[in-house]
Amino acid sequence: MAVSDPGASAERTRLAWRRTGLSATAVALLTARPAFAPGAPLAVILGAGLAMAGWAALIGLAYRRAHGLIAWPPRPGRRTVTAYAVITAGFAVLGTVLVTL
Repeated sequence: MAVSDPGASAERTRLAWRRTGLSATAVALLTARPAFAPGAPLAVILGAGLAMAGWAALIGLAYRRAHGLIAWPPRPGRRTVTAYAVITAGFAVLGTVLVTL
């Protein structure tokens, strides 16, 4: 018979938030990369700055959500998850724009 461990699911979710933050870091660095090309247009440099601001927001939200999962019982993170999804969609749009410039 399996033993239920309600803390294990919160731990797995916390680790998933950490992995998501690491992948957001990779995406942000790839999005900012065109700004370091010689003669990069101002729009690309501003887009890279916007990407870094979005990255900072994503990392802050992931940190907040991970700490919300430490509490017992874990606090729900409806607004955090929604904000994270919106910023991630913004990253997709920004990346598309930067690639097409």
